[in-house]
Amino acid sequence: MPEKTVLLTIENNIAYVALNRSEKHNAINMNMFHQLDNVIKQLQKDKTLRAVIVHGEGVDFCSGLDVKSVMKAPLNMLKLLFKWLPGQSNLAQRVSTGWRKVPAPVIMALHGRVWGGGLQIALGGDFRFVEPTATLSILEARWGLIPDMGGTLALKEHLPADQAKLLAMTGKEITAEQALKYNLVTEISADPKASAKSLAESLCQQSPDSVAGVKRLYNKVWWRNDRYTLARETLYQLKVILSKNQKIKSYNQTHEKDQTKTFKNRRSW
Repeated sequence: MPEKTVLLTIENNIAYVALNRSEKHNAINMNMFHQLDNVIKQLQKDKTLRAVIVHGEGVDFCSGLDVKSVMKAPLNMLKLLFKWLPGQSNLAQRVSTGWRKVPAPVIMALHGRVWGGGLQIALGGDFRFVEPTATLSILEARWGLIPDMGGTLALKEHLPADQAKLLAMTGKEITAEQALKYNLVTEISADPKASAKSLAESLCQQSPDSVAGVKRLYNKVWWRNDRYTLARETLYQLKVILSKNQKIKSYNQTHEKDQTKTFKNRRSW
């Protein structure tokens, strides 16, 4: 049996995903790539899910790629980079880009080192709470590589091109405060996991279809033209209006707390 490098628990419709190689600072080996990929695929299909919280066990969120372990077998790099079509995500990219396809909000609770592949994973989330003493780095430059795990999708959404190039070309470490100024994180928190849970519980009070609709809409249109954006906005609004959860949310909004109804499972998004 391979070591359990990723732990998944679900409580009250909130999924908790833990990177579980604390003795290796949660460095990503092949087992972790495959297990993260499988967990993400599982969560993408779960219509009962209302939010996801991703965190790391031990002193670091994730220190990046376990280079020695991955390079041990020559075929590993081929397994990570292989894709059937150029525009698809490969295994290395899916552990970041896959979170974007989970129809529930994904919240990253970051502490310690958030380096290399760890930062790429974090950038796949919708929100990032970071501990004040954490450090972040696009570490690939130190190995003579470019960042290729899908985090570039988020970098171009949050950073001007010159700042993204500076971080990716130098591989320099930045503090939590600097990361906030760069728009790489949502908020600095003394307890990122508690902040993530508080946000998740707040989002559970909203219609799961409106939350999923907002995520899909903004992920789809953020860099598209006005015509495409307005068309998608109307399309997703119609889908939300036709959902049972919109009617439940409207009912709950006009009734006392002890009279509120429970939301139904989310539609397919």
